Amino acid sequence: MERRTFIKSSTLAGVGLLTSRMSFGKTVAQPVKKGLRVGIIGLDTSHVLAFSGEFNKENPAPELLGYKVVAAYPQGSKDIQSSVTRVPGYIADIQKLGVEIVDSIPQLLEKTDVILLESNDGRVHLEQAIPVYKAGKTVFIDKPIAGSLTDAIALFQAAKDYKVPMFSSSSMRFFKGLKDIVNHPDMGKVIGAGTFGPSSIEPTHPDYFWYGIHGIELLFAIMGLGCKTVSRVFTPNTDVAVGVWNDNRIGTYRGLREGRATFGGHIFGEKKIETLGGDSGGYFPLLVEIAKFFQSGIPPITAEDTLEVFTFMEAADESKRRGGVAVELAEIRQKALAEVKRIW
Repeated sequence: MERRTFIKSSTLAGVGLLTSRMSFGKTVAQPVKKGLRVGIIGLDTSHVLAFSGEFNKENPAPELLGYKVVAAYPQGSKDIQSSVTRVPGYIADIQKLGVEIVDSIPQLLEKTDVILLESNDGRVHLEQAIPVYKAGKTVFIDKPIAGSLTDAIALFQAAKDYKVPMFSSSSMRFFKGLKDIVNHPDMGKVIGAGTFGPSSIEPTHPDYFWYGIHGIELLFAIMGLGCKTVSRVFTPNTDVAVGVWNDNRIGTYRGLREGRATFGGHIFGEKKIETLGGDSGGYFPLLVEIAKFFQSGIPPITAEDTLEVFTFMEAADESKRRGGVAVELAEIRQKALAEVKRIW
């Protein structure tokens, strides 16, 4: 039974306006074996070209298991101009990779087997994911999984209700060499970490959801689950979030909005301290995990992992509103769970 009352049965009524007003031209894609056909929802992020470029190479990496992007539905954000203005150019570029442009999500689902939900605007993800779930299509939802913690929880609950495999992750979760560092015997137990990264802000989303999520996922990839409180110091150019874990370990994230913007951090072990930086591996390690997920239906990142990251980020926003005091993640999670019951 459909419980998200604002989602119309016609599926995204009005969302097709963008595509109906554009002339896409004809694209003839090479035949792709059924089961390996990837569809994309949303052409308003550079990820779609980077991902499609890898999957659709003339000689793709064997780790991508033969998956090919064959079709895309362009509509992503409806009102974030930095996203909306990208769409025409990305349509032209992705067509050069042999990807067909379709006019609706239902059309996309007819032509594909698995889905990359790539809309840059997390607020539209729940609306776009429901028809994918109903069709039983395995789906990867790119960052941010949603525009609020409430919608993030609803996305996982809906996937569970429809029995559809789904996961979401930043590419920083699979930072090149990270596992080897964290698990190396010379490190001992990880007793703390500090990560940093670009943290531009989009007013329609909680501050860290738009871009800070990358560096924060890196922090959680190092520290693991169990953060209990977060406090935040904010300035227009930089801010710092300090998380305290249940075992009294401390993890910090520094968001950068001026100067050199890159990703990295420090890992504090019982026996040594390691610096993390340089070549992160780009998107490829994430794409390998996505391909394996498409094949197995087993997410490499659990719902609990993703939801704790989003609880941390929403709690950081609450700390900012309260003047930097420590905010308990449990408080923020309970509030969101109560809201979910009203919408799903």
